[in-house]
Amino acid sequence: MTGKSDFTEQEWDTVRKGPPAAGLVVASAAKGGTFKESFAIAKSYGEARQQHGASELLDAIVSAKPEVEHHFYHSYDELKQASLDEIRDAVGVLQTKAAPDEVNDYRKFVLTLSDHVAKAHREHGVAVSEGEQAAIADITTALGGDGSS
Repeated sequence: MTGKSDFTEQEWDTVRKGPPAAGLVVASAAKGGTFKESFAIAKSYGEARQQHGASELLDAIVSAKPEVEHHFYHSYDELKQASLDEIRDAVGVLQTKAAPDEVNDYRKFVLTLSDHVAKAHREHGVAVSEGEQAAIADITTALGGDGSS
């Protein structure tokens, strides 16, 4: 099993930034609900902690408070591109250090978190807005898989 000690400090920083980056992309895809969507990120981490022991890698990731980068972006597209790059970089690091099933567990966690964020606040009478659906599709692509394998 792969744990935090298997990564350099920079690699670990890259890996741990992926999930909150995904949450930020989804939360920013539609207006409103920021508090509920932020809570959904924290709740996803809490739920993953309850499954402690299933994956040493995920245990290490969710044991720390999720941190979202506080950069100023000029547009949602700029924020989305930077966040998707962070997600791709995280998967790239994981693919060099972790077992394939651990990489898939990471993908599943990121997609579960994204789904929780999308469903945290109803926009225009729907549980998941078109913008949020598009954001999740982009995250899925950045993860390099559908998260179900």
